[in-house]
Amino acid sequence: MSVYNGVMMQYFHWYTSNEGVLWNQLKENAKDLAKAGITAVWLPPACKSTAGVNDPGYGLYDLFDLGEFDQKGTVRTKYGTRDEYLAAIQAAHKANIQVYADVVFNHKMGADHPEEFMATPINPSNRNEATGDLQKVKCWTNFTFPARQGKYSEMQWHWWHFNAADYNLLDENNRAIYLFEGKKFDENVDQEFGNFDYLMGCNLDIDNDEVRGELMYWGKWFLETTAVDGVRFDAVKHVNSRFFLEWLTEMQKITKRKLFAVGEYWSQHIEALRHFIEVTEGSIMLVDAVLHYKFAQASKQGKDFDLQKIFNDTLVKEMPQQAVTIVSSHDTQPLQALESVVEAWFKPLAYALILLRRDGYPCIFSADYYGAEYSDTGTDGKKYDIVMPRHQWMIDQFMRVRREFAYGDQYDYFDHANCIGWTRTGDEKHPGGVAVVMSNGEHGTKRMQTAAANTTYFDLTKHIDETISTDDQGWADFKCLAGKVSVWVPGKK
Repeated sequence: MSVYNGVMMQYFHWYTSNEGVLWNQLKENAKDLAKAGITAVWLPPACKSTAGVNDPGYGLYDLFDLGEFDQKGTVRTKYGTRDEYLAAIQAAHKANIQVYADVVFNHKMGADHPEEFMATPINPSNRNEATGDLQKVKCWTNFTFPARQGKYSEMQWHWWHFNAADYNLLDENNRAIYLFEGKKFDENVDQEFGNFDYLMGCNLDIDNDEVRGELMYWGKWFLETTAVDGVRFDAVKHVNSRFFLEWLTEMQKITKRKLFAVGEYWSQHIEALRHFIEVTEGSIMLVDAVLHYKFAQASKQGKDFDLQKIFNDTLVKEMPQQAVTIVSSHDTQPLQALESVVEAWFKPLAYALILLRRDGYPCIFSADYYGAEYSDTGTDGKKYDIVMPRHQWMIDQFMRVRREFAYGDQYDYFDHANCIGWTRTGDEKHPGGVAVVMSNGEHGTKRMQTAAANTTYFDLTKHIDETISTDDQGWADFKCLAGKVSVWVPGKK
């Protein structure tokens, strides 16, 4: 099955339990996920990170520690041990589910020792502006990995393997970014703040031959160790785009396998996404961040949002073969830095829009599927208790429709600001197709044509009890309730 016909699940969220159970949960749930229609899982970073068991994995410390060495106060990671990680991947493969690993090439954090060298303070809001002269600094840049003792890799990292950091022990109150002596910010990155090469921690100098060599070496080791089927590249807008293409090309050459790859380029500007895809020669898909923001906006504006424009300027509309479509992610969930909430009432509509249409590679967010409850402090310093509702039943219905009915040509009826619909014609193996109609206002009715004349349809969502029959030409008036989506499939309830 092509990835474009499948369904990916982001099998974690920012507040996933830190009790080290995620890998074992995947091992236990793999068969059920496959039965529901999940064909691939995106797993969080498996490497040891600076906050130990409390780190979601993006404070990357040691690429080669998958939960094997006593580092950062723990042997296991937040999600489990190396052996449990490998067992989870094997269980997913046994259930015919592909596994995509989250890969962080942007930065390292939690160094073992500080080093002194020269650097220039830079304005964080304008990376082209120095705020002081070249000066001596003391930064945490020496990574020795004492517990690993050179196993898998003997490389130790020093300040010259990075180009910038944001913490100087000699001037702790200065909130500058320090550009290291002899270094420069890469130009082939997002241009926010003048240049968005630097994001956090010790910023990898991708132009350094030792750094590039180590990342290539690690990739070979990691792919041979885990046998994952692809990768999700974190924070690609902050790293030289060409490097991702070079790394992926080399890994496919070494492993003699076609590897799936998707990048996280978090931007509302379609031009930026298009540029990355062009530079990487279409080898790496991107998460459709623009579509996510459309969903968030639509969910907050309600009937004031024009549903006819839901796909305007989105990646899935302009470059459908390059788009991974999402509703939410760990970055957008409440209390996160990129918080961008799709309100609960709109999530069924949003999931219908990514799961029941022809274009894009849809990704389900585990916190939407299973629900989530957690507490954290907001940017205002107040503590909040968050409850994210469970949408599993509805998403399961959509995945069933995707497997059994959503085939053939697609005809859109995006002709009303508050009520839109579409039909799929089906094919020889899946006759009858499907008709989908949704409203962000009052009860809606949409006259649409199917490929099945004189056929009875029922609403799989159970929002509407009555059945609807098509006429001699396959036309019918398909209904939905206010603020709901109905999915009409051939047959009887």
